[in-house]
Amino acid sequence: MPGVITTELGKIAIPDDVIATIAGYAATENYGIVGMSAKTAGDQFWQIIGGDNQRRGVRIASLGEDAIDVDLYVTLIYGASLPAVAQNAIGNVRYRVEELTGLKVKSVNIHVEGVRA
Repeated sequence: MPGVITTELGKIAIPDDVIATIAGYAATENYGIVGMSAKTAGDQFWQIIGGDNQRRGVRIASLGEDAIDVDLYVTLIYGASLPAVAQNAIGNVRYRVEELTGLKVKSVNIHVEGVRA
């Protein structure tokens, strides 16, 4: 279900794919995150053929008309502080999604799927 913003002029529907792309870019901007992990068959297909898909590893859950939860499945660089990287990513993703879409982000959950050297 897409995020919906209601204004005096009407409703604005933002598809989950757009929100996931914004969250994916915001997450990979952070030092320590070297990649996103595939969570669906479509994500795995893009990973195999080498496509650049920023939605890979991002799951969006709508909590009503103007609130969402974001789950990020990430791969970290070896030696990076997990709490520091997670806090930076949570803050950056929350800020970017709220600024660009106008939706409220209730929570950002980081799932570490792997560590890479």
